[in-house]
Amino acid sequence: MTTTERRLPPEELRELFLFEDLDDDQLAWVAANGDVVDCPAGSDVSVEGEPAECFFVLLDGTMTMSRLVGGAEVETVRTSARGVYSGAVQFYFEDRLEQRYPATVRAATDCRFLALPAGPFAAVFRRWYPMAVHLLEGMFVGQRNAAELVGQRERLLALGKLTAGLTHELNNPAAAAARATEALRDRFAGMRHKLALLSEGTLDGEVLRSLTGLQEEFVGRIAGSRELSALERSDLEDALGDWLDGHGVARPWELAGVFVAAGLGSVDLDRVAGALAPGFLEPALRWLAYTVETETLLLEITDSTRRISELVDAAKQYSQMDRTPHRPTDLHVGLDATLVMLGGKIGPGVTVVRDYDRGLPEVPAYAGELNQVWTNLVVNALDAMAGSGTLTVRTAREGDRALVEIADTGPGIPAELRPRVFEPFFTTKPVGQGTGLGLDVSWRIVVKRHGGDLRVTSVPGDTRFQVLLPVTESTGATG
Repeated sequence: MTTTERRLPPEELRELFLFEDLDDDQLAWVAANGDVVDCPAGSDVSVEGEPAECFFVLLDGTMTMSRLVGGAEVETVRTSARGVYSGAVQFYFEDRLEQRYPATVRAATDCRFLALPAGPFAAVFRRWYPMAVHLLEGMFVGQRNAAELVGQRERLLALGKLTAGLTHELNNPAAAAARATEALRDRFAGMRHKLALLSEGTLDGEVLRSLTGLQEEFVGRIAGSRELSALERSDLEDALGDWLDGHGVARPWELAGVFVAAGLGSVDLDRVAGALAPGFLEPALRWLAYTVETETLLLEITDSTRRISELVDAAKQYSQMDRTPHRPTDLHVGLDATLVMLGGKIGPGVTVVRDYDRGLPEVPAYAGELNQVWTNLVVNALDAMAGSGTLTVRTAREGDRALVEIADTGPGIPAELRPRVFEPFFTTKPVGQGTGLGLDVSWRIVVKRHGGDLRVTSVPGDTRFQVLLPVTESTGATG
């Protein structure tokens, strides 16, 4: 950065929108105190966190503004608009606010800036506009306090939704695993008892080998047994119950349900009966039934623990704990993770339809921030349907952009309110049931951060929020 001896004459200063309404004396002060600064491409004009010493006004060239987010530098503004300002933008607070640069400003091309010293500019500015300074100070402090309070509330609500959804989803497989584990104790005890009954008689070694061979065969078929309808199951249990009753087995209904669920029928039990003397049949069948139930319970535990592992993976994907801030992203992974996290909010009366275009390429994105968008849109859709309807999550490609559509069958958004849904603090919910920030945050993430578009169409029974994201790196994203 090089400061030249040349000053801007008042008539040139008046061409800048910041100074066009100054009187001659005020303009003369700016002309006398403003230095022209030349910044070659790639050089820093101001650095985030350093003492804010100058108020900069862009005269020529293209500048960028960036902030540090999670240790990574994120570009928030790129502009070549003559007269835009940066640097010590809260100069009018003087020493009542620690004056540090809020962002890093960098010359993207060779640039020229007008640099005004923050201290002297603040003193003269307070003399020129005392009422404006009071208003600016009040507005800044008020907005900052409100933003902090609302931001904390939004984060708590988001955490509550995430925790409730995850807890609800984890509870089912965890409870199933606990029930199955408890049932296994009884089944193992029963197996030991029936094995003892078998051992009291005299079983030929070949017969015992046949019986254990059948046991292994039956157990191996459990995982591949097909799902039966209620009517099919009832018919098969009746037929197997008749077989058991005909062979003198007490309480045949206890065994019929176990064997049918494992995919076994009367033909299989004929093989057992053919290998044993009649006196050994019932203890052998009950021993086999305990074996089958044990394997079924082990499969249930395996499935439950797998489900828990998948939920943990979904939570990890949703929060993007192990992801870099910006990378090619599979949108479907984030959408599925969001639906899992919100499982506790999706009531039994809501049908979820996934209409995915699996050919959709990965898009360059901040995956964790997009998950926040999906959460806001899905929660809005669920709230609109009030526990009953169809939630459709659709992806497709529109030209050089990826489309994600969240649709609901709720009552719709009135036409007069539709243009306002993305305004900060605007909400259609009753007082106390929303801050009105969800869609505003979503709009800023999609449009400002990703250079995309967020739009809504709505008629009663069909409301659609559509997110369009560039499938290649966007030059329009500003953060």
